[in-house]
Amino acid sequence: MIPQDLLKKVRRIELRTSRLVDNVLAGSYHSAFKGCGMEFEEVRQYQIGDDVRAIDWNVSARFGEPFVKLFREERELTVMLLVDVSASQHFGTHKQFKDELVAEICATLSISAIRNNDKVGLICFTDRIETYIPPRKGSKHVLRIIRELLALNPEGRGTDIGAALEFLGKIQKKRSIVFLVSDMQDRDWQTPMQIANRRHDVVAVNIEDVAETTLPSVGLIRIKNPESGETIVVDSSSKRVRNAWKQLATERQIAVEQTLGRCKVDLIQIKTGEPFTSALRQFFRRREGRRSA
Repeated sequence: MIPQDLLKKVRRIELRTSRLVDNVLAGSYHSAFKGCGMEFEEVRQYQIGDDVRAIDWNVSARFGEPFVKLFREERELTVMLLVDVSASQHFGTHKQFKDELVAEICATLSISAIRNNDKVGLICFTDRIETYIPPRKGSKHVLRIIRELLALNPEGRGTDIGAALEFLGKIQKKRSIVFLVSDMQDRDWQTPMQIANRRHDVVAVNIEDVAETTLPSVGLIRIKNPESGETIVVDSSSKRVRNAWKQLATERQIAVEQTLGRCKVDLIQIKTGEPFTSALRQFFRRREGRRSA
């Protein structure tokens, strides 16, 4: 039996994000992703005007004359949500926790995909795989994804992005659009990301809270790392301490951006308490612009 308060929360998020999709993001997802994939259909003899890059050299060599590969546009896409549910996500100092923001973002992406007749799947991970929901269509499926994100009680506390990407490679053979939703508090995931992005179209959604980048001046405070359990005491009234905190955050962000850049993976930056739809809309517009070009 699903608790009534959980059902109400699921329905509240579903209604809110449905309105956002209708009123703010209408058509944006479709323009950014529809037809972005191509499936092989057949080969035929080369004709004047065909792109020489489409020549199938193996078939051409076998028959002694040029043949080209023909592709058709994929009409149905698969969206995979690869969601970090580690302990660091249950943190927030500005209107909401990061995991609440993650649920809304995933609901918005899911509803956008379903409205365009695409499939949506979910992988939740910490330092292990916590849950997997295979890709399907339909509004009931979206409600299941939202419910899973809100009700999940993870066994792990740490973050292993590399292992999550490797799991994705094992269970998702067909090319998909993959949204990695995480605060990226992990290291050494560049190689798995490069491998995943060769097969899929990976988009990183980096979730942050303002306190993770800017330390407030409130005197002595105890700070606990939710993933490792390590606790330190810092004097936040010290300008030197606040500057050092900000510098570390800046270095972490630069490292994430450089890693994603080397992997040729798009980045969407979102902070708690800010309207995430504007960041999604800007991303969709950039994608549409690149496709048009």
